[in-house]
Amino acid sequence: MAAGLDEIDYKLLGLLQKDDRVPVAELGKTLGVAPSTLNDRIRRLVKLGVITGFHAKVDPEKLGLDLLAYVFVGWSDPTTEKRFLERIGETAEVLEAHHVTGAWNYLLKVRLKTNRDLEAFFTDVLKTVPGMQRTETLIVLSSPKDTNVVALRG
Repeated sequence: MAAGLDEIDYKLLGLLQKDDRVPVAELGKTLGVAPSTLNDRIRRLVKLGVITGFHAKVDPEKLGLDLLAYVFVGWSDPTTEKRFLERIGETAEVLEAHHVTGAWNYLLKVRLKTNRDLEAFFTDVLKTVPGMQRTETLIVLSSPKDTNVVALRG
């Protein structure tokens, strides 16, 4: 167990990951804990940074965002990284950016409407970063598993 977390914290985190809109009173019944105590636990988990926010999960395809791609990006000049991070930080289509090992510097997860939008992403975003040298793109055909739920041990 992580320092300061007990079995109830882990069970609470598991329930909140599945549905963060369950009333605290219902969570309390499930866990056998008073709602006021659960409110305190939730505030503590937020303060500790274990819970980083509460969000609605949106189906991107219902919004016409049918294209999901992973883009490896690379450069050799270390000064490129700062400008790259600034540029992708202001780009809503970039859902995730991961600093990775191997032949690439970063792996991006991008969500767009069409292939033309992906082309515009390369032209208007990546190619505007001085020092950007290479990319490799993987287009997702389907996603049989797509979750933000992390495995908990407790």
